[in-house]
Amino acid sequence: MKQLIKIKNSNDFFEVNNIYCIGKNYLEHINEFDNKEIPKDPVVFLKPNSAILDNHEKIIIPAINGKNISENLQNEVEFVIAISKDGENIHEDKTEEYILGYAIGLDMTLRDVQSKAKEKGLPWSVSKGFKTSAPISEIIPKELVKNPMNLDFDLYVNDKRIQFTNTSLMIFNIYKLISYISSIFSIAKGDLIFTGTPAGISKLKSGDKLKAKLEDYLTLEIQVE
Repeated sequence: MKQLIKIKNSNDFFEVNNIYCIGKNYLEHINEFDNKEIPKDPVVFLKPNSAILDNHEKIIIPAINGKNISENLQNEVEFVIAISKDGENIHEDKTEEYILGYAIGLDMTLRDVQSKAKEKGLPWSVSKGFKTSAPISEIIPKELVKNPMNLDFDLYVNDKRIQFTNTSLMIFNIYKLISYISSIFSIAKGDLIFTGTPAGISKLKSGDKLKAKLEDYLTLEIQVE
């Protein structure tokens, strides 16, 4: 399925390939859970590109036979990297060459589905990769961002700010993440990397309005159906 994201201040679009997501990349978020162990290497999972949701659209919890599969949809706001070209085994000093730009996104999570899967030792792709689970803003070209490792971003739910951090607080910075992913999977033009969420995850309800901001660069506004 072809998924296109608009590139800000242009008529161009970014065609999404793979979506890599990073878990446990902010210390305060780790402390929200029972397992507070800090990872030694990036924690990586994937979403299908069908998870992409455009700005001003609605998040939909999947339903089977008319019944929602989850009763606990949660927010995770994240700084996102857009990759411009193919590469593998990239040294950290060279990773900037592979960045097209940045976005603000959300890693929507069906927390009850994830918890049940973890308890049984099963994969939890359903809880993270369902359709509409990756809302994302436009992409801002890297040339327009002075320092990607010193950016504030936050999330408002119904006009109340519930998540806030600065990219400088990542455990693994964006260059380490690109290098690591390129060595394990390789990276390709069109890939997105969701770089992890700060503290402040919460249970959402139908009708909730979410607004994520990357300083004055980008805004993402969506709603829970």
